[in-house]
Amino acid sequence: MTTFDERESAFEAKFAHDEEMTFKADARTNKLLGLWAAEMLGKSGDDADAYAKTVVLADFEEAGHEDVVRKVVADLEGKITSDEIRAKRAEILSQVKEKMMQED
Repeated sequence: MTTFDERESAFEAKFAHDEEMTFKADARTNKLLGLWAAEMLGKSGDDADAYAKTVVLADFEEAGHEDVVRKVVADLEGKITSDEIRAKRAEILSQVKEKMMQED
């Protein structure tokens, strides 16, 4: 294997790892956002966990996170704006990434 091939393989492995970490960070973020929204809806325990799972699954409807934002906005029925949800999601994502870096 040439140096170029080794570099290419290393780059591909890093890319795959980075994509996996991004996926995990997004899923954790959406779950925590779902738990936060569930609390605002007065849900707790198993009901809150079940709701958080629906938020995670909503992220698979389309590329990006707007599908999650739309779901939470609709579920909270005017209690909060989409901008506030995006800000909360960004805050949670930052915390998740920090925690994941500590785990590595």
